[in-house]
Parts: sequence; structure tokens; C-alpha cells
Amino acid sequence: MINDKEEQVGVVSTSEALKMAREAGLDLVEVAPTARPPVCRIMDYGKWRYQQQKKEDKSRASSRAGRLKMLNIDTIRIGQHDLDIKINHAREFLKEGNKVQFTLRFKGREMAHLNLGRDLFTRIKQELFLVSKVERDAKMEGKRMTLVLQPDHKNPATARPADAKPEPVQRTGSSLNIPPRPVAPRPAAAAPAVAPAASAAARHYTASSPRTRFNVRSSTCRGAVA
Repeated sequence: MINDKEEQVGVVSTSEALKMAREAGLDLVEVAPTARPPVCRIMDYGKWRYQQQKKEDKSRASSRAGRLKMLNIDTIRIGQHDLDIKINHAREFLKEGNKVQFTLRFKGREMAHLNLGRDLFTRIKQELFLVSKVERDAKMEGKRMTLVLQPDHKNPATARPADAKPEPVQRTGSSLNIPPRPVAPRPAAAAPAVAPAASAAARHYTASSPRTRFNVRSSTCRGAVA
């Protein structure tokens, strides 16, 4: 028998072992029942069982961590609500220490719009930027596009997404004290010419030739039978 101080007492009777455990306020536990004689130990069984449970939980958690979790997206026309659900699942997996692989499937004519798939993966990377980093960027494999993210926790105050748009560049050279090129003024458009007014002679017939009338439109005279 082993007492509560980790000392071997030797072979004692069962009644004597129970009396020693009762005096110590502990339990008498049989740790090697197949031995001859059986081996018993005076210990706090509740505390020992609690420590064993913690070890099992830790071992189980370490075996779960580091796995590759798969999330499938069946179409590039996925709704915003469905996409948010998959992003939240991926965030939980990454916080647990797992890697996440997104797989986007293209169907039929969707193969002509691969840029929409890349835009979708860009949105996912921006949403998960604080808890992940890219292990393998968007890559086509047949009719599927895949993206692999691995855990990486960042400080929200200093972190900046890799796909964020850069600040606009000043094209006028103001930072180099270079004045912008002057723009030459455009010439004014010429006013349309106004047709001269018809003369007074064109509006009246002459008294000497009553059989002749004047054609104002063509500015020519022609004879006509009255």
C-alpha cells in the first residue's frame, strides 16, 4: 500500500488500510488490482479525477487544432446572408487554430466571369483579415477556384488589409513644386452667316412686263402665261 505521502507502507490488511485512509480524510483507491497482492493508494480521488479530465480535454483540443476545414460555395451568385454565414464559420475555425479552404464552383456560363470569383474571394479576405493570413491565394483548379487561409491574429488598431485601395497619387507634381501645365484657351466659335434680305425689287412686279413674274426662291425671272 502507498500512503498519502507517496511512501510505501508495505502489505497491510484491508481493514487497516481503510482505517488509515479514514484518519487522513482521503480515499482508498485500488490502482493495481491484478497484482499479487493488489496495490492500493491513499489519495483524494475527486481531485485526481478532475486532473485526469483536464488532461483529456487538453489532449482532445490539441488533436482538433491544426486541421483543414473545408467551406464550399456553389455559385458566384451567392446571397449576402449565405456568404456572411460561411464567413462567420470560417472565423470560428480560424480562432480555434484551424486552417480554412474556400472552394468556389463555377457552373456553365459562369466560367466566362472568373473575375467575379476573384472579387468574391477578395471580400472574404478583407472580412477575415484580423484573424487570418493568406496561405494560398485564389487559384483555379479545373472548374473550381480555391483559397486557403491560416490563423493569424492581428491588432485591429495597426492592421490594414492587404487588398485595401492605396491613397490617390498626386499627378500635378505639387509635392515637387512643379506647376501644372497651362491650358491654352479654345478659339471662340464663329457666328453663323445671315442671309441678306431680299431687295425691294424682288418683291414687286415691274409695270413694263405684266406677263413676267419673279421667283423669289431661285432669284431668277421666268416667263409665265397669265
